[in-house]
Amino acid sequence: MVLVRYNPWQELNAFERHINGLLGDTRVPSARVEKGFIRVPAAELQETDDAIHLLLELPGLSAKDLDIQVTQDAVHISGERKSKTKTENNGTTSSEFYYGKFQRVIPLSVKVQNTNVTADYKDGILNLTLPKTEQEKNKVVKVNLEQPAE
Repeated sequence: MVLVRYNPWQELNAFERHINGLLGDTRVPSARVEKGFIRVPAAELQETDDAIHLLLELPGLSAKDLDIQVTQDAVHISGERKSKTKTENNGTTSSEFYYGKFQRVIPLSVKVQNTNVTADYKDGILNLTLPKTEQEKNKVVKVNLEQPAE
């Protein structure tokens, strides 16, 4: 019989490796579902005086696979990435790609004119220009500076 020295940190290290494996790719947010994790597209918002510019990373999807709906205060994006990989002759395929449906709602900080949205989709990047409503463009807040007592 062989004696093995017990290392109490070994279980903690294994747990840490497991958590790091689950959260290893943190470039995009993920949503928890019953059968595992579903990845959602990464987004970038930039606000100017006249509009909000939203960029979404959607590699491998065609425009017909996307459904984009814009309300005055949110953008709803859903789509599906379909697998084109077929394995024949009992072969094995290993993939880190996510295939399936996704849905993401991005709340907006200001109201937009959802009837004047422009979209451009090129090289897997969706670029939405969401013009602000006239009330949001002309919103000016007056700041009163009180003079300190002398």
